[in-house]
Amino acid sequence: MALQSLREIHQRYVIERRPLETSLEEILRADIRPGARAILATIERRRFENRSEGQRLRKMLRFETDLWKTGYHAVAGVDEAGMSPLAGPVSAAAVILKPGTRITGIDDSKKLDSSAREALAEEVKEKAAAWCVAFVDVEEIDTINIYWAGLLAMRRAVEGLQSLPQHLLIDAKRLKDVDIPQQSIIKGDAKSASIAAASILAKVSRDELMRTLEKIYPGYGFADHKGYPVRAHYAALSRLGACAAHRRSFGPVREVLGLPPLPPWPSASERAV
Repeated sequence: MALQSLREIHQRYVIERRPLETSLEEILRADIRPGARAILATIERRRFENRSEGQRLRKMLRFETDLWKTGYHAVAGVDEAGMSPLAGPVSAAAVILKPGTRITGIDDSKKLDSSAREALAEEVKEKAAAWCVAFVDVEEIDTINIYWAGLLAMRRAVEGLQSLPQHLLIDAKRLKDVDIPQQSIIKGDAKSASIAAASILAKVSRDELMRTLEKIYPGYGFADHKGYPVRAHYAALSRLGACAAHRRSFGPVREVLGLPPLPPWPSASERAV
């Protein structure tokens, strides 16, 4: 096997990640050169990682798989994003994955960097049977409070799906006024692939909107911190005051505006969403 052949093999099977044929693998195993050893080590490591990822994905799909087996083929994962920021809307997404769908790397959006989230969001949109992202704007948040706004955003996302789901998997909440069987899963965005997909779409869509708000209201850093209560945001609030994108029902914003604290919001038993 010539040195040039090793380079070609490295390009095809390491760089391009093509499957290694059994006959070629046997030749490589018989080759004692360091280059051949390195190629085999890389391929074997990738195989191990693929097996581990396969096991992780099967675990992430266990809720969906159990429902698919009982005839619920349209299972929607639901999650929201942007509950704690001082500015911008709250978003939510609902995603129906086709039975058997495999999306490598899918996970809780908070565990992913922005480039991974954006790439996965595109793959989710391509592979999903149906998906929808919905928003509840700042004025609505200030009217009904952020807890109810999060539920409203999720309900809008479910109602906006192109096809009616048979069952909902929701991250840590229930939608009482939605007449669809549902299951609340604590930390569901890390346990359910469809909820993780929804968390990614909700996060990516909201981040994109916050970059737009940065152009409308420059100086606050919305494109960087996405409205979350970080030191740079507090400094901008102190320097510039609040803008129309800020949630006036949130304490730090009210303080900047010189408004008194709000009285307690109605409890869950006193209102419905």
